[in-house]
Amino acid sequence: MDILGKIQSHREEERRLAWEGTFGEYLEILKERPYVAQSAHSRVYNMIKDAGIEEVNGVKRYKFFNQQIFGLEDSVERLVEEYFHPAAKRLDVRKRILLLMGPVSGGKSTIVTMLKRGLEDYSKTDAGAVYAIKGCPMHEDPLHLIPHHLRKDFYEDFGIRIEGSLSPLNTMRLAKEYDHCIEDVMVERIFFSEDKRTGIGTFSPSDPKSQDIADLTGSIDFSTIAEYGSESDPRAYRFDGELNKANRGMMEFQEMLKCDEKFLWHLLSLTQEGNFKAGRFALISADELIVAHTNESEYRSFIANKKNEALHSRIIVMGVPYNLRVSEEERIYEKMISDSDMAHVHIAPHALRVAAIFSVLTRFKDSKKQGMDLIKKMRLYDGEVVEGYNHIDLEELQKEFADEGMSGIDPRYVINRISSAIIRKEVPSINALDVLRSMKDGLDHHASISKEDKERYINFISLARKEYDDIAKKEVQKAFVYSYEESAKTLMDNYLDNVEAYCNKNKLRDPLTGEEMSPDEKLMRSIEEQIGISENAKKAFREEILIRISAYARKGKKFDYNSHERLREAIQKKLFADLKDVVKITTSSKTPDEAQLKKVNEVIARLVDEHGYNSTSANELLRYVGSLLNR
Repeated sequence: MDILGKIQSHREEERRLAWEGTFGEYLEILKERPYVAQSAHSRVYNMIKDAGIEEVNGVKRYKFFNQQIFGLEDSVERLVEEYFHPAAKRLDVRKRILLLMGPVSGGKSTIVTMLKRGLEDYSKTDAGAVYAIKGCPMHEDPLHLIPHHLRKDFYEDFGIRIEGSLSPLNTMRLAKEYDHCIEDVMVERIFFSEDKRTGIGTFSPSDPKSQDIADLTGSIDFSTIAEYGSESDPRAYRFDGELNKANRGMMEFQEMLKCDEKFLWHLLSLTQEGNFKAGRFALISADELIVAHTNESEYRSFIANKKNEALHSRIIVMGVPYNLRVSEEERIYEKMISDSDMAHVHIAPHALRVAAIFSVLTRFKDSKKQGMDLIKKMRLYDGEVVEGYNHIDLEELQKEFADEGMSGIDPRYVINRISSAIIRKEVPSINALDVLRSMKDGLDHHASISKEDKERYINFISLARKEYDDIAKKEVQKAFVYSYEESAKTLMDNYLDNVEAYCNKNKLRDPLTGEEMSPDEKLMRSIEEQIGISENAKKAFREEILIRISAYARKGKKFDYNSHERLREAIQKKLFADLKDVVKITTSSKTPDEAQLKKVNEVIARLVDEHGYNSTSANELLRYVGSLLNR
């Protein structure tokens, strides 16, 4: 019965929020809360801003989009700051159609859906409250009742600008129902709802021969002409087009550039003048955000047509490329899986990461920067430290190609292939190799991929596999080394003590005997050799480490295991190298002895308890790493 209780509470809340009164009483509300009279664009901007803004690693994130949009912070910031913000301030930007342009499954529809759902919820808050003339099918702004010659006085008294004229229907109602007494006109609070067609409209193109312009602007109700005597009587007109119903809120044009021209031209006066033509009436005022979305090829065709120049000048294009950060791509897949019936399936750690690595690699363009390969580029974009590069290099990379992220593998393809892997394996668990194998198999049936792209993509799968090989070995390494972090820290501290003594030409003192000793060259070289530091380069590497320690100390920061990427890699490889034989024996033996079996079981238990595997995926990981080490 909990759900019925919640439904009842929701119903009671709607009753509590409902308000109805005269226009005179509405003016009293405006005196206390003038923001109630905000424009549609202002309402959208404030909705986003009120949800909060945070900075993560120097990147501005709008919390409104956090749970649905991943890795598109730059695009979202541009959308908010270059369109919604100036539009909210009544700058000329509000007289433009917002066109989201990008590849399929890139997040365009998700952004629009979030805005629609957000407006529905925001209209139920005090900050987002919307009031309209009661009984008006277009939910008209009550302030349109103020005559034009009094609007300057109204602005001086209330500080509120009034735009737009009273609609033909409400002009007639004011005369016939209220005897021109605007103070008596009834006003009600409305709540946006796409389902109820209140403040949110959606238009989708269909067959141009059968689709009627009435879908946008409404139509004559022929059954009432006999009653009202004329087609120009507003009571004989259905104000039920999408532009009518979207008034005060937002209007979504799905695949706008596929629409017939006659539909697009209706947007010209709506965007520039804030009105549109319907039936045999004067221009009808409407205040609404018009947002559309399309792909790049359709947009290029559209702007190439000279006939579209007038409409093109009234469009602001916002690019919505694919995400280019592996960690954010993982979040996209996690969300898509959690929203599906696959949520019960165990997906081994790093399975989604290798899928994300593959996807992101397909979206990159080869940099002309010397020494920069796609793997380094991928790591830099994902916020990782790459030796020899810094944030300036990252900024240069991000500016190198304006259209980067506009092509490549889309998230839907990845989820389709993960689904295929689950069905094929017929067990409630899949690992990284299952995912990569399914990705590769799917390329044979991907109709839109050229032969050249297919070869590139297969190469990217191989790169993702190599990345996974390193990840898998490190996972097993961590599981085999008891108290891994402590072991790594101890080894690093020992190495740093020796490096400091070596660079300063000092001796070390044995902690047990107190005897003075020379720096342990064998230990230092055994670590440095793991990352290819030659005999000639060892002195420079050790001095670099010492300089890094001093830099940290000057800033009051502690140099730790994660402070130097190459040293961390060397420590990890050294620890694993010391255990390699143990790992090889225990993972490859067909008839392990009791001690080996105990060790394997301990490792599996640690993988399950501490690393997120289940018994199936842990066993598969061990076997795979054993095969890698035996090659």
